[in-house]
Amino acid sequence: MIVVTGATGNVGRPLVQALTDAGEQVIAVSRTNTVPGVRQHHADLRQPETLRPALDGASALFLLAGPEVELTEVVETALDAGIRRIVLLSSQGVLTGRHPAAAETAVTAVSPEWTLLRPGGFHSNTFAWAETIRTRRVAAAPFADIALPTVDPADIAEVAAAALTRPGHHGQAYVLTGPEPITPRQQAAALADALGEPVAFQEQTRAEARAQMLGYMPEPVVEATLDILGTPLPAEQEVSADIERVLGRPPRGFAGWAARNFTAFK
Repeated sequence: MIVVTGATGNVGRPLVQALTDAGEQVIAVSRTNTVPGVRQHHADLRQPETLRPALDGASALFLLAGPEVELTEVVETALDAGIRRIVLLSSQGVLTGRHPAAAETAVTAVSPEWTLLRPGGFHSNTFAWAETIRTRRVAAAPFADIALPTVDPADIAEVAAAALTRPGHHGQAYVLTGPEPITPRQQAAALADALGEPVAFQEQTRAEARAQMLGYMPEPVVEATLDILGTPLPAEQEVSADIERVLGRPPRGFAGWAARNFTAFK
């Protein structure tokens, strides 16, 4: 039995699908929403005791938690329930010093078997443009021509599924990127190609982007994210080979993601 937290998100949903397709029994954990076709459990990781009933009989846990969650307590709850393998969705920013390492330490210090996934930016972050593209055919973002190798959440999910179900991943920390760096302006152009209609691009100032992002992200995360987008370190612009190493195929590019998800922008 495998427990998947954040099961309705951009990574959790395809992970649940990948695991069930492979014949695994899955418990999908989320705060409120549900994933059809699998056993459901509603929990809030800010209250670790709410997760405890989902862990009975499980051997592995995919752990996705926001910065407001005290992961040490969540991990202790999992270990007390008999969980041996934990796969943590972390961030490349931990490796580059942009984000704190406390979440990773909470897992690696005590879990008998652990794997860390360190993605950079997601292709799906462009869902933030969905409303303005649908209504005005406009995408707005800062740092229009700075390229980063964003990653397909479906690739993250497939790597997570491998780490949860196959041997050989204990003690590994995988950096997950797409196949090449891409700029926000190029992402907007790829969405235009997928839609078959022009999409205008408007470059925001850092201050404009910051004000918008503060509506749904904590201030330290906003500042770190803008630093990565605007002044990326060389390591943050490098393409990692880890997805191909784990899955035996190259990572999926942004154009393919846009072609699969264009209806959200239509």
